[in-house]
Amino acid sequence: MLAVRKARRKLRMGTICSPNPSGTKTSSEVCNADWMASLPPHLHNLPLSNLAIPGSHDSFSYWVDEKSPVGPDQTQAIKRLARISLVKKLMKKWSVTQNLTFREQLEAGIRYFDLRVSSKPGDADQEIYFIHGLFGIKVWDGLMEIDSFLTQHPQEIIFLDFNHFYAMDETHHKCLVLRIQEAFGNKLCPACSVESLTLRTLWENNCQVLIFYHCPFYKQYPFLWPGKKIPAPWANTTSVRKLILFLETTLSERAPRGSFHVSQAILTPRVKTIARGLVGGLKNTLVHRNLPAILDWVKTQKPGAMGVNIITSDFVDLVDFAATVIKLNDLLLEDTALAKC
Repeated sequence: MLAVRKARRKLRMGTICSPNPSGTKTSSEVCNADWMASLPPHLHNLPLSNLAIPGSHDSFSYWVDEKSPVGPDQTQAIKRLARISLVKKLMKKWSVTQNLTFREQLEAGIRYFDLRVSSKPGDADQEIYFIHGLFGIKVWDGLMEIDSFLTQHPQEIIFLDFNHFYAMDETHHKCLVLRIQEAFGNKLCPACSVESLTLRTLWENNCQVLIFYHCPFYKQYPFLWPGKKIPAPWANTTSVRKLILFLETTLSERAPRGSFHVSQAILTPRVKTIARGLVGGLKNTLVHRNLPAILDWVKTQKPGAMGVNIITSDFVDLVDFAATVIKLNDLLLEDTALAKC
């Protein structure tokens, strides 16, 4: 019976994002745009903190602007060097951590987004931009792209984690929060008990968006969740072995209640890493060769109160990352079946 349920779920999740004339499915066309809606009913009442949810690291950095000033997240030394045009071209190779746009990530199944934002020097209109060394697109444009997807997929739930703020005063924060309200309106989920948050309760209340705001400003708005509710321990290593050890250790220390948990399955370049692979960039120097080993670790995990919850990766399209994480939820279904025996 369990095998039949799995087969049916695979059929439901095999959505064609952009069908080709021949009617055949290619790997780039099969997406997970409605994977949450397609989960078996037994999982609808589980807390979201118990589900396996794929996420992306520096989610917005599929495009950065080499013509804009270097961001305030960089040192003065880097800013001076960046006056040379070639330096910005090299910075771009190390600032970009994704290939897919927000829409494409959502269609692939990504539901957690790691967001860093900043005002831009010289801008008088209080506009806020995504940032990772170089400035990305306007936050407003990204929010509208996400909202468009959610309107078309009303049972999909997303996590927007605003965890780094640069060159932002109270006016900038108010402007950003107003943009968030304008973009999502009634889709915003008020902060509440983590354990009470299930797919069913969110669907019943027509909520689709959880906003985490790592700044005391969150206290002024009921729909902003405090950053402490979504810890994301960072290994800060170039070694896959050390990364996996860190992920295992932090999972074993995970609080059983009261928060979500992000496993950052990412490698972080050192200065010497960048120096050695200056022209190759992050993808070719560090990610491409190590991602398969990281994915092998993901395949061995199990979701649940003390298991994995949200897992993030760089370049989520290079391997079958999102589908692998989503498939881990089948293990929860097996637990339910065993409990009935």
